[in-house]
Amino acid sequence: MEIKQTDNGKKGMFFIEVDNQIYAEMTYVWAGTNKIIIDHTEVNEELKGKNAGKQMVAKAVEFARKENIKIVPLCPFAKSVFDKVAEYHDVLN
Repeated sequence: MEIKQTDNGKKGMFFIEVDNQIYAEMTYVWAGTNKIIIDHTEVNEELKGKNAGKQMVAKAVEFARKENIKIVPLCPFAKSVFDKVAEYHDVLN
């Protein structure tokens, strides 16, 4: 399952595309230049139970580490993943 990303400098998203349709997405907005706020996660029925959401959070963490930024998980799903995975706490704001 490939996680893709789009970002226009103000907001962006991590997403999974199948046959040119988005099956899962996790959106974020930039808060300044060194922080993103994850505000929404949605997974299509076909991908439920396949860890699509967790994989998108992992990709966000990878992005944050690479760009040396912090994450604020306002989305309840993303927050629950951060609460459960201690290895991700280094990117929390």
